[in-house]
Amino acid sequence: MTDGVDMGVLPGMGDLPESAAPAPAGEGAGDRGPGRGRRAVRQNSTPKKNSTAKKNTRRPAETLPVARVAVDVPLPHLDRPFDYLVPSALDDAAVPGCRVRVRFAGQLMDGFLLERVDRSDHDGRLAYLERVTSPEPVLAPEIAALAREIADRYAGTLADVLRLAIPPRHARVENENAPTRGPAAEAGPAESTAAVETGPAEPAPMGEAQAGPAPDTVGFPGPAPAERHNASADGAGGADESSAGDEAAGDDGVRVGPGEISGGGDREGSTRGVPDGDDDTSADEGDASDDGDRSAGVTAADAVTVTVPGTAVGPGTVAGSGRAADPSTAADSGAVASSDRVAGSGAVADPSTAVGSGGVVASDAVADPSTAVGSGGVVGSDAVADPSTAVGSGRAAGSGAVADPSTATGSGAVADPSTAAGSGRAVGSGAAAGAEMAAGSGAGAGTGGSGGGPGAGVDAPGITPPAVGSWGAYPAGASFLEALTAGRAPRAVWSALPGGDWTAEVALAVRATLAGGRGALVIVADGRDVARVDRALRRELGDGRHVALTAELGPAERYRRWLAVRRGRAAAVVGTRAAMFAPVRDLGLVVLWDDGDDVHAEPHAPYPHAREVLALRAHRAGAGALIGGFTRTTDATQLVRAGWARPLVPDRERLRASMAYVRPAGDDADLARDEAARSARLPHMAFRAARQGLEHGPVLVQVPRRGYVPALACSRCRGPARCPECEGPLSLRSSHAAPYCRWCGRIAGAWRCPECGGRQVRAVVVGARRTAEELGRAFPGVPVRTSGRDGVLAEVSGEPALVVATPGAEPVAEGGYAAALLLDGWVLLGRADLRAGEEALRRWMNAAALVRPRGPVIVLADGSLTPVQALIRWDAVTYAERELDERRELGFPPAVRMASLTGTPQSVREMVEAAGLPDDAQVLGPVELGEGRERALVRVDRGRGAVLSRLLKTAQAARSTRKAADVVRVRVDPLELI
Repeated sequence: MTDGVDMGVLPGMGDLPESAAPAPAGEGAGDRGPGRGRRAVRQNSTPKKNSTAKKNTRRPAETLPVARVAVDVPLPHLDRPFDYLVPSALDDAAVPGCRVRVRFAGQLMDGFLLERVDRSDHDGRLAYLERVTSPEPVLAPEIAALAREIADRYAGTLADVLRLAIPPRHARVENENAPTRGPAAEAGPAESTAAVETGPAEPAPMGEAQAGPAPDTVGFPGPAPAERHNASADGAGGADESSAGDEAAGDDGVRVGPGEISGGGDREGSTRGVPDGDDDTSADEGDASDDGDRSAGVTAADAVTVTVPGTAVGPGTVAGSGRAADPSTAADSGAVASSDRVAGSGAVADPSTAVGSGGVVASDAVADPSTAVGSGGVVGSDAVADPSTAVGSGRAAGSGAVADPSTATGSGAVADPSTAAGSGRAVGSGAAAGAEMAAGSGAGAGTGGSGGGPGAGVDAPGITPPAVGSWGAYPAGASFLEALTAGRAPRAVWSALPGGDWTAEVALAVRATLAGGRGALVIVADGRDVARVDRALRRELGDGRHVALTAELGPAERYRRWLAVRRGRAAAVVGTRAAMFAPVRDLGLVVLWDDGDDVHAEPHAPYPHAREVLALRAHRAGAGALIGGFTRTTDATQLVRAGWARPLVPDRERLRASMAYVRPAGDDADLARDEAARSARLPHMAFRAARQGLEHGPVLVQVPRRGYVPALACSRCRGPARCPECEGPLSLRSSHAAPYCRWCGRIAGAWRCPECGGRQVRAVVVGARRTAEELGRAFPGVPVRTSGRDGVLAEVSGEPALVVATPGAEPVAEGGYAAALLLDGWVLLGRADLRAGEEALRRWMNAAALVRPRGPVIVLADGSLTPVQALIRWDAVTYAERELDERRELGFPPAVRMASLTGTPQSVREMVEAAGLPDDAQVLGPVELGEGRERALVRVDRGRGAVLSRLLKTAQAARSTRKAADVVRVRVDPLELI
């Protein structure tokens, strides 16, 4: 919104961090109105002599001539849109969400067109778009809003998140089955551009505690279809800033903000890889989800035949309602007012609340967010403002809605107790809206709306609601499926039943979602799980209704399937971590299996976790969520404690009948028969269980370390054997090989202990290959198969065999394993990691769940330890709740928010000082990491997480502006703290 003119804007683009700068004389130094502060890319007033006639004759488009572009620049101080003129020749092709090429700091750069507006906030001249790489609107409005929020949450940049969200372009694939542009698109950008302006998005953490009654653990009512909320807009613009200032001029007269592209602020971990123009690309995103012992993905359905009526031809184009999405166009009855006006009864002032087919949001609708009612004041009837901000900051809620995302709990949702208006009082009848949502009774918008465009409902002909099936083993299973079928948004933390087929249960949930007219997104850890879920979805949905996305598909096939999702031809997606940003239309369910697996954490900046991304997507889209596995993580427990999700656990009697019979090695009965049972690596009890299991089927042997002998020690003094050159650990590749260094690779055949002079070594830790060798000698004639980094098995037959696998690489046995041995428990429990016990329990339970009901499982660990007791009782919920309580007392995640700063000692100290941390923030360290690097940890309460991220991002931007030579890597909520 500028000067009273409505502008089309992608959600989430109005809350970019901007800094004010004085305008130079003669270039926009005059006063500016509110919102006139967006940075612009300008041309010199005097054109260069060698300018071509072609450029001099270019004319701007007649309608919406200004394009706001997110340029692919990872520098934090340039993390904002830049304004360009749209040439008349590119008027039809330059649609919001398309890829463009622009001149930036004298270089041609890639970018995404975020919006087309009538005028720029900058008073000077603007540069033109160089070209439209492709008119394909690859950046969906809801993904743009999500990317902006993820960047702010993790103190990163929008460019980094978009590299993770949008795959590289493949021109040949893009031209295959390209959608025909309809009348709305042919009418030009003025009629096809989405127009939803957003404000600053600073939601409370997902796991933030809230007041109010605890959610029902049996029913999953969730918001009704008419109560879906649109999280695509806040309604408030970004901070004021001057578009002129200390700028550097490029070769062609284009000026940019402070700091060139080649500035020294490039952040470690950033990924590049945006292709040039129409050239085909052969490199994938580089975000493969498999690591260590993960297997390659298996191809899924090639045919994509699901069609969606009312499909948007371009972002924001409503192809079915007969109306454009521009907020300046009044909708049907209950007209939507412009965002700079206060609506009366029955009208909505914020364009973000224009929903469905011109429907009225509520009779007690929220006025424009810029009309602050006072800190914590009530806006409209039964509406509660976000407790952390005034209504003027863009947090608006309709009738019976709550603006804080941490309070979005479905039925009986309440506001934060700290809210001045209606402290602790129940709001509405179960409707809840996040910081990005402005909705009232009977309204749905954006990705959850009933109109056309990207929020159009999913049409899945032939999909009928599923039977309860295996969900009958869960007391709340039937109500969960019913809520999905009815189009509501139940959110559950799922503890899966061991011994069953969890993929079938996921497929039933997806089918129920599609039957309710919405899309589904399933994220799993590796390619083997993708293949299993893909087969289950084929059985439930048939061919052509879903796609599988994995990094192993190759750039062409992966982009083909991704486009099928973007164009609305596939209603469901299953994939690995890279698919968490898949643009599923009208998202109704997100599923994350085994959320404790570390492969769900993105290794590239800004290092988001799939659990947080999917939770935010579910919250913004008003979608259901199913997060879980065979175990329960402390992060998922935090979601339950906060009331954001509800537990979905099996019936206890069914659980006892399905679980394995777990015994620890070295209990009193075994010690009475064998004194060496406690210290032996393979005690008699383990041999007996394996021998008896081989009479009925395969036996699983889990070994926590891969390789042959990964660690050696002096046989005389027991000191660790290290490389004489680099001090790295020595290991063995085979029984006949000489020791070698795992760091530098040098052979240490003449090694001598520096402490005692001994020349003999002994094994400290035995790997999977050495274990297989020992078991082969102990069980002659029995086939021994290994599954690990060198080769991962997806499945094994039900014939008797010993299957030696590392954690995460256990193959599925036909009919289940007859027995399982969990070796070297001390290796998992003794890791220097805050999550060592939680991770050990997760790996054990994942292996034990593959065993037949009441089959023997022997764990080689002390039975008195808490994780071992949780495994024996199969009670991961109690263990996670106890672990969360202990971390809250000690101040560790997920009870608090943490950020790690890694870099040179001087740069880390400068970063901490420049961040201006709040008084309640605690700085732990810095501590030395080696190689001249240090790390400091910053700890704040969960409610202050958004503040911490904003301060760290501002400090990073300041360092980038100064072109600091040393890079400081910032990770919010890192998995590893030690």
